[in-house]
Amino acid sequence: MKIGYGRISTNDQKHDLQKDELEAAGCDKIFLDSISGSTSKRPELDKVREQLRAGDTLTVWRLDRLGRSLRDLIDLMNWLEKEGIGFISLKENIDTTTPAGKLTFHLFGAMAEFERNLIQERTHAGLAAARARGRKGGRKPALTPKKQNTLVQLYNAKEHTIKELCEMFSVSKRTLYTYVRAGD
Repeated sequence: MKIGYGRISTNDQKHDLQKDELEAAGCDKIFLDSISGSTSKRPELDKVREQLRAGDTLTVWRLDRLGRSLRDLIDLMNWLEKEGIGFISLKENIDTTTPAGKLTFHLFGAMAEFERNLIQERTHAGLAAARARGRKGGRKPALTPKKQNTLVQLYNAKEHTIKELCEMFSVSKRTLYTYVRAGD
């Protein structure tokens, strides 16, 4: 049986392209995740692993849709090989049922991890440059410093419930307690 797996990272993306390609490749079943590649829990990939049996082939549209890192990809490939399951990546033209396909897989896996590391490096460098120019990241505070002080004073006076304070200042309990801890 040929089982397809696809993944998109953001809500802005669509599964259509991957699904169409996997159907065209003759996949009998297709499982699709909508989750970041850096996330270790992937419900549909877990279902794929439960479905796969010796003699089956796992098919993906692109290699980067499958693993978070080279280590993850290698671990998955070792598991597939141990279970007697083949692997095909359509865009990279990898077929691990052949020796050349196994070599190609390892080369592309290394390049995919390298690319991800470059992206992370550029992101960190960009954030550091922004900080050096005095820019701060993150969300703006929910309350002005004056309102934060008022909230903490009312909290310490114990005249209102937590729920009332949250409603008065339009903040969550977590935000309220963050301000209370900072005010102590």
